[in-house]
Amino acid sequence: MATWIALLRGVNVVGRRSLPMKGLVSLLEEEGLEDVRSYLQTGNVLFRSPTGGARALGNRIGALLLDRYGFEPRLVVLGVPQLARAIAANPFPAAEREPKSVHLFFLTATPKAPDLGALERLRAGREAFALTGRVFYLHTPGGFADSRLAGRVERLLGVDATARNWRTATTLLDWAHGAR
Repeated sequence: MATWIALLRGVNVVGRRSLPMKGLVSLLEEEGLEDVRSYLQTGNVLFRSPTGGARALGNRIGALLLDRYGFEPRLVVLGVPQLARAIAANPFPAAEREPKSVHLFFLTATPKAPDLGALERLRAGREAFALTGRVFYLHTPGGFADSRLAGRVERLLGVDATARNWRTATTLLDWAHGAR
């Protein structure tokens, strides 16, 4: 049975798209997913499933949320090996010292024509970024909220994404290793 991580985008943010994590866990358990656990209130769910791939599970979870809560957040479902590769490929060692300064944007697809030049022009101060396959890494030593890049990543890459800071990504991987 495979362990999966679902990253929901835009839930429980400033009172919008309210999604109680206990309700989400119960809903997924009712659907036959096992060992369902949520991390934080921002839509990080770890679970095990005997069937399905990432895309099928994402579609299934999206449809369940639409039916139960009336909205379908964008989401990315990752297998444990995919999350482990993303963490291992992190080009910013500062993540270990400052885990909130490095964000991993998990992309729904590999960008076909990313506008890296525009991203470079938006980069301010000591900000840095790297694109590796379906992960965009953003180092924001001045803070994520103040980054001019953070809010434009999806548009300039041309694909949907959801971001998690280093601490959240590594915690989810730790949990996943414990769930096996």
